Amino acid sequence: MSSLAEARPAASKFAVERVRADFPILETRINGRPLVYLDNAATTHKPRAVLDALEHFYTHDNANIHRGVHTLSQRATAAFEAAREKVAGFLNAADSCEIIFTRGTTEAINLVAQSYARSQLVAGDEILIGEAEHHANIVPWQILREQIGIVLKVVPVNDAGELEPEAIAARVTARTRLLAFGHVSNALGSINPVKEIVAEARKVGAKVLLDGAQAVAHGRVDVQALDCDFYAFSGHKLFGPTGIGVLYGKRALLEAMPPYQGGGDMIKTVTFEATEYADLPHKFEAGTPHISGGIGLGAAIDYFLSLDLAGALAHEQDLLAYATARASEMPGLRIIGTAREKEAVLSFLIDGLHPQDIGVLLDSQGVAIRTGHHCAMPVMQRFGVPGTARASFAFYNTRQEVDVFFAALEKARRMLA
Repeated sequence: MSSLAEARPAASKFAVERVRADFPILETRINGRPLVYLDNAATTHKPRAVLDALEHFYTHDNANIHRGVHTLSQRATAAFEAAREKVAGFLNAADSCEIIFTRGTTEAINLVAQSYARSQLVAGDEILIGEAEHHANIVPWQILREQIGIVLKVVPVNDAGELEPEAIAARVTARTRLLAFGHVSNALGSINPVKEIVAEARKVGAKVLLDGAQAVAHGRVDVQALDCDFYAFSGHKLFGPTGIGVLYGKRALLEAMPPYQGGGDMIKTVTFEATEYADLPHKFEAGTPHISGGIGLGAAIDYFLSLDLAGALAHEQDLLAYATARASEMPGLRIIGTAREKEAVLSFLIDGLHPQDIGVLLDSQGVAIRTGHHCAMPVMQRFGVPGTARASFAFYNTRQEVDVFFAALEKARRMLA
């Protein structure tokens, strides 16, 4: 689907209890209480299939890749490259060579900034970003501005936390070279109008980078249908390991870009006079990669696609609707981010209560949420708040956990009041 909000079922009979059994950590007790984990926008938990894949690699196949002729190296290489194929299929990339393994979304965006943008843009060229971006999609462009003098323009969000297509169109000019936006806001849950973003870029021949860190766990992403030029995400947001991520880029762009880092495995030949770089995708993968992470990400994609995906996503939307309704009943609670189309993220404040105090008291009751600015300080400034408390849901959460969350929240509210 080109938009995560399209064609979602209105109701779900998702087998959540059966799925929960696939995640060993959900059996954990915190301060003597069953864990209620509502920090999925920060990182998701790992199903047993991913844990087993990691153990199998280190137990049976552990070796460096691409360079060895011995059996373990061949097996490790095959498993790692099979994971690349799975990522390509998951994103509907035209070719697996368009899939670059990185450490995560942050490194993927930095790669685009320092390889594509630094080599193609000149002083005065413009890059557009949104007001609700994660710092990973702000700071790399500020660094680039200091390096070559590009102009960084910010598209504001409305009071609901939405990017309005008209606001984007109003800031695109003949000097616009790149539009870099989150697919989904991590701080607010808003689903951005990616079709309109791409359409505006095409009017002036600009390229588009989408930060998909918060999108990939909430639906199939089709990069060809989106027609974006770059797409980035992190494995740990998709029930996979930390330290592994992906940059998708259109082949023609990647082939024209210079390497981001130099070292082993990204070369064909090296002399003291010159170096000939490897073909895609290895040109951008210097050194020994996170082999087990790539294999674990492949296992996570296999697991994710084995689910009743429509049911899982409808279940998440049901949790969001239920939590939003419960929030509307609590005195003094204000939701920050009320977009019409949003993922299962509930950012909120309670009058007179500091978000960090809320988080600590909820943790004492076994409920894990995130508090603070969520690596999105500019959007907090836009709403005039230092930060929020944020509950974010995944398909393994339940309505019963939402009830526990609000009971704990009410207890915290009474204690702090």
